[in-house]
Amino acid sequence: MNHWAKPLATGNKLQEAVMSPMTFSRKPFLALVLLAALLLPATTTPAQAQSAGGSVNSIVAVVNGDVVTRSEIESRRRLLALSAGVAGDAGAQGGDQILRLLIDERLRIQELSRRRILVTDQDIAGSVANIESRNGLPPGGVVQNLRRAGIEPRVLYDQIRAQIGWARLLRGMLGDQANISDVEVNEFLAAQRARLGEPEFLVSEIFIPVENPGQEAQVRRFVTDVIQRLRQGVPFPMVAAQFSQSQTAIQGGAMDWMTADRFDPEVANILRQMPEGAISNPIRVPGGFEIVLLRDRRVSGRDMATIMTMRQVFLPFEGQVNPQAPTAQQLAQLQRAQTLSDQARGCEAMDAAARGSPRPADPGPVRLDNINPPELRELLGSLPIGRATQPIISVDGALIFMVCARETRNLAEANPQQARDILLRDRVELLSRQLQRDLRRRAQIEIRTNSATRPG
Repeated sequence: MNHWAKPLATGNKLQEAVMSPMTFSRKPFLALVLLAALLLPATTTPAQAQSAGGSVNSIVAVVNGDVVTRSEIESRRRLLALSAGVAGDAGAQGGDQILRLLIDERLRIQELSRRRILVTDQDIAGSVANIESRNGLPPGGVVQNLRRAGIEPRVLYDQIRAQIGWARLLRGMLGDQANISDVEVNEFLAAQRARLGEPEFLVSEIFIPVENPGQEAQVRRFVTDVIQRLRQGVPFPMVAAQFSQSQTAIQGGAMDWMTADRFDPEVANILRQMPEGAISNPIRVPGGFEIVLLRDRRVSGRDMATIMTMRQVFLPFEGQVNPQAPTAQQLAQLQRAQTLSDQARGCEAMDAAARGSPRPADPGPVRLDNINPPELRELLGSLPIGRATQPIISVDGALIFMVCARETRNLAEANPQQARDILLRDRVELLSRQLQRDLRRRAQIEIRTNSATRPG
């Protein structure tokens, strides 16, 4: 049996390319941005949520004197169900995994408090504002969406606080080790040059730890359930942000280009066999299970590509358009799109036109040969810099593109700054796993539920 499979394909390719900015490569950003993007109108009212699962305020666990309640587990479950479709009906193993995550979160927050690592309300507000900006939401839009879904905003705030604080703590603990020397950089670059011609892999990962060998079967069932949902189309970055215990969770599980020798041997063996776009079966590695998504592969040292910076303006219709009988609002949007196409000069004009749009104006760096369908790729590849396309019409809106800059370069050439980033990330990841294990080993954790065993 294969140890990988591709997720289900959905939708028309032209429609996907035109209607979804996530078709393009994007700059790394907090995976929590993605979390807010799929917060949908409520399908479960707060009253219904409280009635599900009985007494929601009962204590489920005590972590060094701090309690974790059933209400918190149900809130996190609803948030996951809304944002990623993972935990809403994941069964007992899903609930157990959420409890483990909340326990780890408590341990991290306690350690941040002990070491006086401050995450201010302004830090939280800045992250929320970034979420709203990235997703075209008005100020306060994230809180409104959460409350509409019956979820208290602090559920999201706690995640943001723990992620920001933990990253600060790890950087502080590294001390002088956070300063990568020129010698180390040169050794890394020399090793990269020695591997010219070898395959490289662009991977996203989810790491689920196995803290207690007695719970390996339970964790494997949970990981298998997650993989099934990923293959059904649940966004990988969503699941990584919520469940992965790797530091790459902050980037939705995204890793840099790496040769096979930089992965665990079991992971490397699977990657060599996987086609692009495939998601692996559970891979047992030291400390837990890995799920990997192979986003792309290339030959080390050779990857010539045309990279564009772009702007896009999406003008939504109220309801789906009937070409034979468009509404007054749809006609007005079409006229607005045509006027923008005719008059926009430069990307600043596109930024101004995109204010209030439900999609971000800047999709991030776009690699030309990754754009589908070919007709759109050809259009954008030949479009003069600073000139808008004619409106591209879909059933739910009109979309206008503009290319701001276009550059062809070898993406496989590692530079000193990339080397420093990779080496620092590896050190942070190692320290994070060691510190989390130490916190669990020293902690007093009492579980008060019959449906979950002691996680760890």
